[in-house]
Amino acid sequence: MYRMILNETSYFGAGCRTQIAVEAIRRGFKKAFFVTDKDLIRFHIADKIIEVFEKNDIPYELFSDVKANPTIANVQHGVEAFKNSGADFIVALGGGSAIDTAKGIGIVANNPEFADVKSLEGVADTRQRAVPTFALPTTAGTAAEVTINYVIIDEDAKKKMVCVDPNDIPSVAIIDPELMYSMPKGLTAATGMDALTHAIESFITPGAWVMSDMFELKAIEMIAANLKAAVDDGNDTVAREAMSQAQYIAGMGFSNVGLGIVHSMAHPLGAHYDTPHGLANALLLPYVMEYNASSPAAPKYLQIAKAMGVNTEGMSIEEGINAAINAVRQLSLSIGIPQKLHEIGVRKEDLHQLAIDAFNDVCTGGNPRPTSIEDIEALYLQAY
Repeated sequence: MYRMILNETSYFGAGCRTQIAVEAIRRGFKKAFFVTDKDLIRFHIADKIIEVFEKNDIPYELFSDVKANPTIANVQHGVEAFKNSGADFIVALGGGSAIDTAKGIGIVANNPEFADVKSLEGVADTRQRAVPTFALPTTAGTAAEVTINYVIIDEDAKKKMVCVDPNDIPSVAIIDPELMYSMPKGLTAATGMDALTHAIESFITPGAWVMSDMFELKAIEMIAANLKAAVDDGNDTVAREAMSQAQYIAGMGFSNVGLGIVHSMAHPLGAHYDTPHGLANALLLPYVMEYNASSPAAPKYLQIAKAMGVNTEGMSIEEGINAAINAVRQLSLSIGIPQKLHEIGVRKEDLHQLAIDAFNDVCTGGNPRPTSIEDIEALYLQAY
């Protein structure tokens, strides 16, 4: 048996943020709780959403207590602010951090028995749908707007809690590439590789099936064809729009079939060092692909290589494995992704604890090759 959970409604294309008003009116909503981060306010990206509210006489309350790696405290502050606002729906603008914060707020507001937030880790048995949420991504990577997952940091335990809950999926996803045009090169590169990681990991997870494979192969193909152009020229609207769609397509798959140990290993880096999630995934992906080549998923590497633009005609499985890994590594290098953990401030003496944390991460169960703390520590060391 397979299950697919997607948004009720999604919009794509330049300028489609105006549909916030259409959907709010259609659903009878009266006031928005607008979750975004301070950088998006400072650089006037949030103004593009406020303009929609004001043109359509939609009252809103602004909440910007959002960190790059959101914490339990961020969510709890948001729940209190939401309750005091009188709002009846949430609009989330940002990367994964803002949308994840909004998901946490929406879930706890309607399921107050989870007010500690810690109890949401893993697969939480919430009873009520989250507060209706419209999610507008400003990065082309996390696909938080279409997934049933969100990540919150437990600062006391120094760990990223991966929360998996069908009740948290945004009601409406609005993928407007105009909101992504101001992304700097480094962020475009890291979030794009995050999307590629989603596509590759979920393509080779044991739970993958024909529909998720369809999504992920298309996402890999689109990312391989457009990511470098989007990084090199932020004004390349064709590449930007393609990346906005590709990351969503990847999310449709991985949200429903899971991920693997690239994500398991990336999450502790965010918790311990505040490493941007996309950067961590981008750096680790080729190393984990090499490790997972010794698994039943090995024949699928040929399809990955082909989707990456490699001519695979006549290739053996072994040649396909090498071609896929090389294609990913070359793309990563071409857009300036660091290749070693020491380059991003990771300390060698921390690798053992990082490996323990990664092994216990919820994503580990989706890896196509059974693993251990020792194997993961060896991978960290290899990437160091």
